[in-house]
Parts: sequence; structure tokens; C-alpha cells
Amino acid sequence: MVRRGLRSMLEAESWVAEVVEARTVAEAVMEAVTGEIDVVAMDLGLPDGDGVEATRRILQSRPKAKILVVTMVDDEEAVSRALRAGARGYLLKGTDPDTLVDALCTVAGGGVVLGPEVGPAMLTTLQGSHSELPAPLNKLTPRERDILSRLAAGDSNAQIARRLGLSDKTVRNQLSVVFTKLGVAGRVQAALLARDAGMA
Repeated sequence: MVRRGLRSMLEAESWVAEVVEARTVAEAVMEAVTGEIDVVAMDLGLPDGDGVEATRRILQSRPKAKILVVTMVDDEEAVSRALRAGARGYLLKGTDPDTLVDALCTVAGGGVVLGPEVGPAMLTTLQGSHSELPAPLNKLTPRERDILSRLAAGDSNAQIARRLGLSDKTVRNQLSVVFTKLGVAGRVQAALLARDAGMA
């Protein structure tokens, strides 16, 4: 019912070209990848698995996809897992339908959306996780952490630039600063440090 209602609303939106439904993790991954889907509204509790894992698998094959989690689950751990898997936002199913459509539009445009029920708690969680990074990683700014995290995940400079909306030159410059702050010679050592700290 939720899928069909959302589909009906989205099909009336001028920015939406096509709407595809999926019932399971397997269907979601297949449709998103083979159909080159740009925006996904993802539930967490699916019949054959976890929506966070589906999010991760979709983004591995289709990094440009934008995923908004829409679920009944409203605990901090679920929000954190979804965002770390690459979701661009998190809303509860009780959200006003017009707000939900607006959120999908925002995510489609590269924005990030957190519902009012999860926003404050999530910000506290993320700020806490940043402060707990071990030295010398705790010297990095949030943007430098984002770049390092993508580097540790195996992204090239060009991929990092596309994901974060930066120029290639900015990414190169930021990485030079990161390497200096961390006291490493290059990408491999920086990536190993980040992975050991759980950043990737």
C-alpha cells in the first residue's frame, strides 16, 4: 500500500520520468542496477533481507544513485547504519506524503534529508563518532574525513569529486593536506589508517 501510494504521487511529479517498484532486496538491486535508477526510496525490513545491505549493494554497482530510507524503524543505530552505507536521508513512514515527495526531490538533487524525529539524535551520534576518532585522524575536518573515507573505500580522485560535488583539483589539494596531517607518504598508508579506525 505504501509503495502504490508513493508511486501514484511520484507519477504526477514533473521531475519524475518513471517509477519502478521492488518488493525484495534482490528485486531492488536488480531494478536499480539494470534499470539505471537514479533515486531509490528504500525500506529497511524487506522479506529477503536488510535494506541497508540493499543500499550498499546498489551503490557498489551504481554509485550515482541517490537513496532515501523510508521506514518504521526509528532507532539511532539503524539511522547510523543506513547513512554509513551511503543513504542520502532517512524518514519515517508516518511522514506527511508531500514532505516525503519533497525529500525524494531533494535527495535526487544531491541533498541530504533527515526527518525531524531522527535528525537531532543522529547529529549527536555523528558528532560523537567524529570526536572519538584516534589520533592523528582526529585532526581532520569533517570534509577531510569524508574525502579520506571515500579514498579508503577505493574511490579514485575523480569518483570522490563526483560523490562530494567537488572539483578534481580540490580533492587533490585536500588529500595533500590529509596526508600531511596524518604523517603518511600517500594513498595506501592513509587508506590503511582509515580502515583500521573503521572509517570504511
